[in-house]
Amino acid sequence: MIFQLEKLKNTDYSIVKEIYDYYIENTTATFHLDLISIEELKSTVPLNHPKYQSFLIYSEGNICGYCYIGAFKTRAAYDRTAEITIYLKPESTGKGIAFGVINALEEIAKSVGISVLIACITGENTESIRLFEKCGYEKCAHFKQVGEKFGRVLDVVDYQKIIR
Repeated sequence: MIFQLEKLKNTDYSIVKEIYDYYIENTTATFHLDLISIEELKSTVPLNHPKYQSFLIYSEGNICGYCYIGAFKTRAAYDRTAEITIYLKPESTGKGIAFGVINALEEIAKSVGISVLIACITGENTESIRLFEKCGYEKCAHFKQVGEKFGRVLDVVDYQKIIR
């Protein structure tokens, strides 16, 4: 599937919020229980940072999701590692877009000196787990029963890939 990444602009946060709100209300892909404000979103999804970058994902001329490379930890010793995040509109999943986006984000990460990417995934999100495994990520952590949403106690798994 052909896609394009366009750097996120301040005016794009309302689109990002719309996509993320779906996942808050309908899935366990995020552990947010209530809708968040754009201000809260701005604290998570980086903008105009030289290393940690965010993008809108376009396919066939339409916005189909967003993605970003964010700080793994705030201490300088972790600067070689980043977290990778992708959210697609529900109608855009299962089309191969995310696979291409992961590969593109890996190249972007390499270009700014990042050597390790980590994906933090809810344990029951088997589609994301399969996707990251298909992209060469390996399970590196399994946190049991750490979250609760929709009346279910949930695990979190971390997948990592050394990219350089």
